[in-house]
Amino acid sequence: MLLLINANRMQPPIAPIGLDYLAAYLRVRGERVEVLDLTWAAQGCLGEVAGGEGEAGQIASALAAAWPEDEPELVGISFRNVDDCFWPSAAWFVPHLVTLVGQIRLRTAAPIVLGGVGYSIFPGELLRVSGADYGIVGDGEQALASLLQHVRGKGTRERVPGLVWRAGDALRRNPPAWPRQLETPPQREAFDNGAYFSRGGQIGVETKRGCPRLCSYCVEPLIKGRGARLRDPRTVAAEFSSLAAQGVDTIHLCDAEFNLPIRHAREVCDALIAGGWGQRMRWYAYLAVVPFDEDLARRMARAGCVGINFTSDSADPAMLAAYGHPHGREDLRAAVRLCHRYGLRVMYDLLLGGPGETRSSVRDSIGFFRGVGADAVGAALGMRLYPGTALTKLIWGYSRLPEGLRRRYRGPIDLVRPTFYIAPELGERPAAWVRELIAGDTRFFGPEDERRAAGSGSDHNYHASPALIEAIARGARGAYWDILAALQQGTPVPGRVQ
Repeated sequence: MLLLINANRMQPPIAPIGLDYLAAYLRVRGERVEVLDLTWAAQGCLGEVAGGEGEAGQIASALAAAWPEDEPELVGISFRNVDDCFWPSAAWFVPHLVTLVGQIRLRTAAPIVLGGVGYSIFPGELLRVSGADYGIVGDGEQALASLLQHVRGKGTRERVPGLVWRAGDALRRNPPAWPRQLETPPQREAFDNGAYFSRGGQIGVETKRGCPRLCSYCVEPLIKGRGARLRDPRTVAAEFSSLAAQGVDTIHLCDAEFNLPIRHAREVCDALIAGGWGQRMRWYAYLAVVPFDEDLARRMARAGCVGINFTSDSADPAMLAAYGHPHGREDLRAAVRLCHRYGLRVMYDLLLGGPGETRSSVRDSIGFFRGVGADAVGAALGMRLYPGTALTKLIWGYSRLPEGLRRRYRGPIDLVRPTFYIAPELGERPAAWVRELIAGDTRFFGPEDERRAAGSGSDHNYHASPALIEAIARGARGAYWDILAALQQGTPVPGRVQ
């Protein structure tokens, strides 16, 4: 028996899509899979998870309440978020993982394997600090099935895709688990997605994995691969049906960029239209600014899409080139026009403060986005540094430690801990200055000032957001950016499909 544990503690909750796919894949192959969801153990204890006796006792109680009667052969932990990726809050979740692994050790001698997006970014470091036995980098479905066979004495570790393990004082790593064929059944029954949705949780669906773009700051191609592994659009439509049967009527597509490749995006829309989901389900998606045309906008609207979060990052030509983006200002304008023509809400996400950013380039971008007509604009300030990205390599190539590093810990630089960069040219208090540029425009989510209390609600960091949690309790449903934008602008918040 395999025990899968959802370790995500962020609130409002995000349904564990990866574990749901894993459980369905393994159950179809005859494996017995039990699940244990720790998300709800976080209710009432929002904020940064800091470890300690109180948290250990809480985790111990949650494990005791839901631990299966039979001894597991293998325990899998999904670690989705290393931190909340926002400066200056810098909420860090690794101490929770360490505490969780320690508490599991007290209950079973079964080997423990880590996986998930957060784990795949820091596989060696998290394996060492947590004390787990194994880790899997990349897709978990086939890799976990192979690891189960090894645990049963069939097969070797060297043949398990993406496996990381200790060999004495050294770490061994197999190539990432990026199989050519993406095998994720449409059944979403391992976790109670209806309960997540009823409590305002975000319910995700993947149409593919991998991203061909090489944005300078992004780890997506490093942890999921550059080649897009596509799901059959009919399987995606069947997954909508599985979730609808559980009372879900609002979905967020989890693809890095839904429109890469654009042909597959059109085919997914066509499958949803053919299934009648355009009238019964609302959904949101992340998209690259290009390619995006009228044909895709029309199909997305017919298929039930209501909002798009575009990876825009800047409007300054030099910064767009530095970040590795192919789009320009006219593309940004055209995307808004097309979306509004078909009733789609538009969110543009900015990343301000990267290497080469100046007050002039920030002023230029803010001025452009004030006039482009988007429904919401996230003006995030600070670039989270991850190993292996072009951004981190550039900063570490400086002759001395850059002045723009921002962190809440002492000692040597440790990228596992939240570590950010803000171009020093933006001044001593860049967040306050950016908010002055925004000048009360309610379409913008301004960055939090480091001198203000974290969680003050001025940015669009959803983790432990009191305003968002309260709106959800009153019935709001939708992408968290869409709910927060409505609250900020005083417009009706999105709710259930009527």
